[in-house]
Amino acid sequence: MSVKKRVWLVGGLGSFGMLNATSPGWATPIQQESSINVTETPAAAPLDNRPSSHCAAIPQPIQPDILESACEWAPDDSIAQVRSVSELSDVRPTDWAYQTLQALSERYGVAIGYPDGTFRGNQALTRNEFAATLAKVLDVISQQFVLGQGNIAQLQEDFATLKRLQASYATIAKDLRDRTDQLEPQITKLEQQRFSTTTKLVGQTVFGLTNGSNSRSTILSRTRLDLKTSFAPNTLLRTQLEAGNNGNDAIGRVHEQAQNLLGTVGLLADGGGLDYVRVDNAVRLSKLYYTFQPTDGLELTVGARLSPRDFIDGNRFANDSTQNFSSSFFTNNPLIVQNQIDRPGGAGAALSWKAATLPLTVRALYVAADAERPNSGITKGGLFGDRHQGSLEVEYDFSKDIVARLQFTKATVNNVDIFAGGLNAEWALNRDFAVFGRFAIGSYKGFNPLLNQDLDLNPKSWSIGFVARRLFVPGSTAGLAIGQPFVEKDLGNATQTNIEAFYSFLLNDNISVTPALTVVSNPNNRDRGTIFEWLLRLVYSF
Repeated sequence: MSVKKRVWLVGGLGSFGMLNATSPGWATPIQQESSINVTETPAAAPLDNRPSSHCAAIPQPIQPDILESACEWAPDDSIAQVRSVSELSDVRPTDWAYQTLQALSERYGVAIGYPDGTFRGNQALTRNEFAATLAKVLDVISQQFVLGQGNIAQLQEDFATLKRLQASYATIAKDLRDRTDQLEPQITKLEQQRFSTTTKLVGQTVFGLTNGSNSRSTILSRTRLDLKTSFAPNTLLRTQLEAGNNGNDAIGRVHEQAQNLLGTVGLLADGGGLDYVRVDNAVRLSKLYYTFQPTDGLELTVGARLSPRDFIDGNRFANDSTQNFSSSFFTNNPLIVQNQIDRPGGAGAALSWKAATLPLTVRALYVAADAERPNSGITKGGLFGDRHQGSLEVEYDFSKDIVARLQFTKATVNNVDIFAGGLNAEWALNRDFAVFGRFAIGSYKGFNPLLNQDLDLNPKSWSIGFVARRLFVPGSTAGLAIGQPFVEKDLGNATQTNIEAFYSFLLNDNISVTPALTVVSNPNNRDRGTIFEWLLRLVYSF
């Protein structure tokens, strides 16, 4: 504890009140040591090596009645040897603390220095030293009251000042105890999640019970285990393992009846239903990358398994299928984030640069889905071959509530060259209500061997929605969104339209439950009616 260094108690008792008003260092639980402008002396021995004080057993927090009677200076105490300011070699008459030290020693006989004749004004004060001296001064003042000695008005003023110090000391002790109580569960949680001092384990399992038009009830599951390792500040090695049950839903079943163009795993774009469908039941490495900051404001990521959605097209209100919208279409813009690259992931790099003087962030990435394959057959493969995506995003924060992102993507997927530009925006109208939207226009050109078709398409994609929080239940989130993933007159005889509504609430800190309804009309841009699908989602995080 540091209370204006060792001048913690020299300000009163005459000038005690003045010092307390200008330098209440004890009233702040955590404060860096300051120094007084007195002659410097060699550093004192560590506090642990000093003779123990008779106040070492004082219970915390210290109460006023305990302070007034429990402590007495021992004759051999290391700080109890100097009682005159003139004996201090490191305090001069010109120092600002000289007069207050003199008043403290002469009026109340309080020891103010060490046996070597030094005051050590730059040395920190221990809690025991503070408590003992405070109790000593209170005892002397009490005796003078009883004997009728001294200036009564001055004694009353000094006594009131000491009582305020005493109360501040008790407040500090209580605050420190409260902080310790708050830290204990956090430390316990970290210890449970760590494999080592550098790695933390975070897990999540999603269960979905679903049914829909012309479909039987199914259960979907997906489990992810994240190992987050940090070898140094501002670095992260992320390793994620993923496995599911390869389940499907009513919307996916209809998308797969013919060529799956716009399903969750569609060949052209992701306009599908649930994000958890077709997750392989074999454990796979879904993420492996290393992030570091070579300089302030710049963050670089390199790795063998990256997903574009982790670095671009973020949105606070529609970007996580375990917390808000379950549909893969409302999670990302299907023209900006290409699902044929995003879902398997790939090798590549990403960067994020935040301007120092503007609310501006620039992001860029390059990901190759078949980087490990020198020749993957249908696609060319390799780090710079077919299937790859390069994207650029510029984010501007007009305020903490309004954010807009301009986006550009160039990709090659199944021998088709893709260009797309987009806009991603969000607006939090207040703490409980927000709106969001995405829009993109693109170009698909080239012969797709999987479709056996030469493509020349200029699609548009859009979605808009809102999110409301704390609706009926504290901690709940509700949302509604509508959009069209691939608006193109030359593809099919209709335009697919997606709608989703959900209501999510927490059972506890680890489990959330979400009922949801998804409606898809004209799947795959074909006039095949409308699919209604309900979902009960349970997410367990650990």
